[in-house]
Amino acid sequence: MPMVSPIIHSTERLAPVHRTRSALRRIGCVVIVALLLPSMVAAQTARGIKNDANNTVVIGPSNLPLFEGAQALLAGHAEEGVRLTLRGLKVAQGAREHETGLSNLCAGYLMLAQYKSALLYCDMLLARNDKNWRAYNNRAVIYIKTSQYDMAERDLARGEALRPGAHTLKVARAMYLDAVSPVFPEIEVDDRQSQASDGSEPR
Repeated sequence: MPMVSPIIHSTERLAPVHRTRSALRRIGCVVIVALLLPSMVAAQTARGIKNDANNTVVIGPSNLPLFEGAQALLAGHAEEGVRLTLRGLKVAQGAREHETGLSNLCAGYLMLAQYKSALLYCDMLLARNDKNWRAYNNRAVIYIKTSQYDMAERDLARGEALRPGAHTLKVARAMYLDAVSPVFPEIEVDDRQSQASDGSEPR
């Protein structure tokens, strides 16, 4: 994962994903969330603080609970991530930090399979910013997991219009297709007899 500053991580984390629908079913929701964890808080909340004494600039997260919550979610510690993110949201300053907190709470509760809470925070985020394609992606996954396929299709279409070709949307789209039209293995039964009745070799 490339670094763009001493503490800022890139906003895209692409975990390896199998290419077949059946493999996507095995991957499950947690990997999807890890793929599209909508905003890496370090990148969203970093602030430069000028030190007048020696004219240096110190870079650090302005909202430590939000930053630590994102790191916990990325590490797969959903409960700790949600707890820290809730703390960070209470002291969030500015639209970016608020949206980051709401986005990561949606992802965190989705990881915990607490879909009602996840949907609440996705809805809150989209009420603030209806151009957030990651929120549409996450909400589509919620709808897939709760078998609300029409609404999942709607959100996927919105996300794809905002960010055509996004890898995480492609993964969510594959999940959706697997849910609405699952692919079953074709099984062929060999009905040849061990020896044909006329004594010839079986075909």
